[in-house]
Amino acid sequence: MTPPLHFPPADRPFDLACLGRLAVDLYAQQIGCGLEDAHTFAKYLGGSSGNVAFGTARLGLRSAMISRVGDEQNGRFLLETLRREGCDVSQVQIDGQRLTGMVLLGIKDQDTFPLLFVRENCADMAIDAEEIDEAFIARCRSLAITGTHLSTPGTLAASRRALELAGRHGLVRVLDIDYRPVLWGLTGKGDGETRYIGDAAVSRHLQAQLGLFELIIGTEEEWLIAGGVDGDLMASLRRAREHTQAVFVVKRGPLGCTLIDGPIPAAIDAAPTVLGERVEVLNVLGAGDAFASGLLAGLLRGKSLTESAAIANACGAIVVSRHGCAPAMPTQAELAHWFSGHRHPQPDKDPELSHLHRVSAARPAWPELCVLAYDHRAQFEELAARTGADPSRLPVLKRLLNDVVATVEGDPGCRGKLGVLIDGRIGQAALHDATGRGWWIGRPIEQPGSRPLRFDGTDSLASELAHWPREHTVKCLVFYHPDDAPALRDEQELWLRQVWAATRASGHELLLEVIPPKDMLAPDDQGEAVVRAIERFYDLGLRPEWWKVGAMSAARWQRLDRLVRERDPWCRGAVILGLSQPVEQLVAAFAQARVPLVKGFMIGRSVWAEPSEAWLRGDIDDATFQARAAAAFRTLIDGWRASRAEASFDPARETHA
Repeated sequence: MTPPLHFPPADRPFDLACLGRLAVDLYAQQIGCGLEDAHTFAKYLGGSSGNVAFGTARLGLRSAMISRVGDEQNGRFLLETLRREGCDVSQVQIDGQRLTGMVLLGIKDQDTFPLLFVRENCADMAIDAEEIDEAFIARCRSLAITGTHLSTPGTLAASRRALELAGRHGLVRVLDIDYRPVLWGLTGKGDGETRYIGDAAVSRHLQAQLGLFELIIGTEEEWLIAGGVDGDLMASLRRAREHTQAVFVVKRGPLGCTLIDGPIPAAIDAAPTVLGERVEVLNVLGAGDAFASGLLAGLLRGKSLTESAAIANACGAIVVSRHGCAPAMPTQAELAHWFSGHRHPQPDKDPELSHLHRVSAARPAWPELCVLAYDHRAQFEELAARTGADPSRLPVLKRLLNDVVATVEGDPGCRGKLGVLIDGRIGQAALHDATGRGWWIGRPIEQPGSRPLRFDGTDSLASELAHWPREHTVKCLVFYHPDDAPALRDEQELWLRQVWAATRASGHELLLEVIPPKDMLAPDDQGEAVVRAIERFYDLGLRPEWWKVGAMSAARWQRLDRLVRERDPWCRGAVILGLSQPVEQLVAAFAQARVPLVKGFMIGRSVWAEPSEAWLRGDIDDATFQARAAAAFRTLIDGWRASRAEASFDPARETHA
């Protein structure tokens, strides 16, 4: 079934511009209670138009956002979230007088989803029609607007200007009715949950705008308000048809959606219907925005209306099984799995879908990673004891190492490729200082030297991670050999499963550092033991974003490269650890690791051990310490790059990282 929708050619820079609500969603993390009893909230991008801009960008469209945010922290959060997903925000206005809108949302049960809109005189409702740029609109193929931005004189003026410009330049104009009675002033301010109240004035107002659209999307209740015939869907659709020749899409929940591109039939089931996906519902909020995202992603790629509706139904089904709106939106990789015939009937119980949702979404790229590691705790404490230095000097030393990284970052080609490993105990001040600077940041969780594995300072890793910034990668060192005694191996693996579960729940990336115990190694056994250990971890279902391992032979690196590509092609990569080896020896080892899996190194004592001891003894000052450490760090970076320049890579073998 081909719809009468004629999109401009794909050579325009943008597939879709979304005009409308852009706000912060604060989602209650307690499920099964009202907002009154919720006590912690997760912060997400929200607003129906913002969700669609985000969702279509995640599905690979060249999307753009037209809205307004406050000149404050929430506004910056929304802009950065959209940018990170690949959505253009050049047309988002900045309001110096108003705050960004917010919504508090809860999940009471499968039928009850309390909402509290905090939108009094908020920024996106003050969008300035005069700032809508015709030249930008002309560079788009479609324009999507939601019903809320037809509800007040100011937003209506902005919407109509954008719609008129879009019509002038041949864009397909899309309306998602998105009816929220509270935003039309029809309920008390605290009642954001009510989805339908009939109102003749609202119906007349909407009908006056319907002729400006080529595609209109709505639930059955939303078509009732658009048509204005309470309790009669078909009569409402016929009334709406009197005002527009647009393609109608009627969302019918688990039944799917009905498509009407001409006269209104006598009964809804007489029109083509694309069956829905039956899933267990956690949260219906955001499902409509996911539906619209999937529908537009299909249509703008040239798929038929029927094919696009199937994608839309899948997107909605996936999102209703998850917490949140924007962050729950699926990726293209998730949809490929969904339609593969191998998915679990319950999306929230499909481990492959969950893994793809985590790893195939946009994330900072680290194609090369040169990390200075000073997350050591026992080694620094031993240095202080050996030199007679006051342990209170150790946090100062770690901040000096931050300065070393900052200095080297200024070298040509280093920006965006450096990182640090810092602990949250001795290195707490350095860790806080490093956060937000654009460095890759790893943070250890293991109790130093523990075997079997134990956590440092906590027995509940999940509780600990609740307080970590999301940009911190969980680094877990495990002294493990696949031939360990069964009881020891089982205990180690039990704790590793805790690490895996905690990081999946918290959203932090995981780096597993694997070091076989020396007393378990036969000659030339380290590389073999590492590869076997990683294979065992994959068998357990662990798929960390990063691996950290010691130097190995070229043959073992090639085996590891093949193993990771087979078991987890989305793995970010592997990095080489130092084990306090001389810098020259490490540089020589880099040349053995010429496989796409290896992205760089994470090395510490080889760089800072000697100058740190001299500094703690008082033999050198801060500047000399930093100069020596920086020189060693630069030698490693130069050696790493020299080893890559000599390597010959097959791009087809690159990982998704």
